[in-house]
Amino acid sequence: MKTIVLRPLVFITMIIWSVSGQIPTTLDGPFNPVTQKFDPSLRLGSDDLPMTHPRLKKNVTSYFPEQIALAISSANSMWVSWVTGDAQIGKNVTPLDPSAVGSEVWYGEQSGNYWKKQNGVSVIYNQLYPFDGLLNYTSGIIHHVKIDGLEPGSTYYYKCGDSSIPAMSNEHVFEMLPLPGPESYPQRIAVVGDLGLTTNTTTTIDHVVANKPSMVLMVGDLSYANQYLTTGGQGAPCFSCAFPDAPIRETYQPRWDGWGRFMEPLISRVPMMVIEGNHEIEPQAAGVTFESYLKRFAVPSKESGSNTNFYYSFDAGGVHFLMLGAYVDYNKTSAQYSWLQKDLGRLNRTVTPWLVAAWHSPWYNSYSSHYQEFECMRLEMEQLLYQYRVDIVFSGHVHAYERMNRVYNYSLDPCGPVYITVGDGGNIEKIDVDHADEPGKCPSPSDNVPEFGGVCHTNFTSGPAKGKFCWDKQPEWSAYRESSFGHGILEVVNSTYALWTWHRNQDIYKKNSTGDQIYIVRQPELCVVSAQVTP
Repeated sequence: MKTIVLRPLVFITMIIWSVSGQIPTTLDGPFNPVTQKFDPSLRLGSDDLPMTHPRLKKNVTSYFPEQIALAISSANSMWVSWVTGDAQIGKNVTPLDPSAVGSEVWYGEQSGNYWKKQNGVSVIYNQLYPFDGLLNYTSGIIHHVKIDGLEPGSTYYYKCGDSSIPAMSNEHVFEMLPLPGPESYPQRIAVVGDLGLTTNTTTTIDHVVANKPSMVLMVGDLSYANQYLTTGGQGAPCFSCAFPDAPIRETYQPRWDGWGRFMEPLISRVPMMVIEGNHEIEPQAAGVTFESYLKRFAVPSKESGSNTNFYYSFDAGGVHFLMLGAYVDYNKTSAQYSWLQKDLGRLNRTVTPWLVAAWHSPWYNSYSSHYQEFECMRLEMEQLLYQYRVDIVFSGHVHAYERMNRVYNYSLDPCGPVYITVGDGGNIEKIDVDHADEPGKCPSPSDNVPEFGGVCHTNFTSGPAKGKFCWDKQPEWSAYRESSFGHGILEVVNSTYALWTWHRNQDIYKKNSTGDQIYIVRQPELCVVSAQVTP
């Protein structure tokens, strides 16, 4: 058993005081808006990695495990996932039999000494296109095993596979996160969105690894498999031109396998928690969607009472995470909204003081891209999250970085969440550089129609932009924005302070250089939780 050493509150407070001259806190805000223009010495985008790239190629044979990944199940359990067998792509494909190979994880607290075994489940999925010129896909066998009885804060060594063949992986190791509590937190939480598989993606993930996270929060748009043929691969440059009779767009599913191999060195040793984005929709025959997302990732859906991968919650030490679905029904009459009310109603903020939410599409966004796109979701859910005092919200979708002042209903509010957009992981679609408040850059109200949900675009009814669809300067709720690829690190210090740092990709080559950094400070005495939601 590993002893968890809690960091003394007085000592940490002294550290915060000593650096307060260099690193601002949200108590110093609201801040005057800052815009860092795109650095012309950088490239707006980069090329997709080819399937032959060493980090994407399959390096195991037969039924040996690959694409090994971890995900949090609870404070005492962890999901282990992997893939075996060969996926197939072509006009005619034959699905593998999931029962052909076992799903076992052997694990223990000493290297080479695996004293316990757990069995799990295995599945496959198909991506079918019954149209001339489009290729079908059937996956390898995807395994999910939940190992339990684990000690928070302890280190575990494990192998996965089928010991009867035998076909077992090499040894891997992970450390359990600390038990939920007001002074017990993960050391570093990496936050990444809109990742893809480009050369910029490589820099992002190398930078994440160098920052030694204890978990990864992935806020949607993972592999960009649905754009590889038309943008990154050697397929048709114009999909609708090449396949004018195809009612849906093809996705190149082998990119998911390449993405799993690319990510394995990181997520086989630290848990990755995912939520779906629009690039995970992947429509196919008979109206089927989200097959790869639903089958490839294990999340604590049953553990959190949602029973769906589209939205769920989990604890990581003294932080409660809400993972919300922007591409399933979010209206007040929906199952998601009902689940969210129940989940929030069960919270004990003396045990998990921090409340962090994440979904793919941002509500607050001053870029032209996706401007007011998910206004309907904000109108349905914002008041509930505000009254339960969500502290931080992470989103992606917009391919740039932006941090907001504390805001509620487009007004500066000391009890509103700090909204942060990190949709700049490195995908093929390039960085967003245009701001809606710049001359000629305000989109039309008919633009930015979401791929799910209604359209609720509207002019502002109060404040400096009253009567207008766009501000004519950077909005007061936008504290800092910059067009650059990167990722974020959240370090929760105690029940009051958390250090947020945005790391630009170019800063990986500079010592002690960061893009944006601030202490996010909770004020529970000022911002009291109100369980009663006003109609």
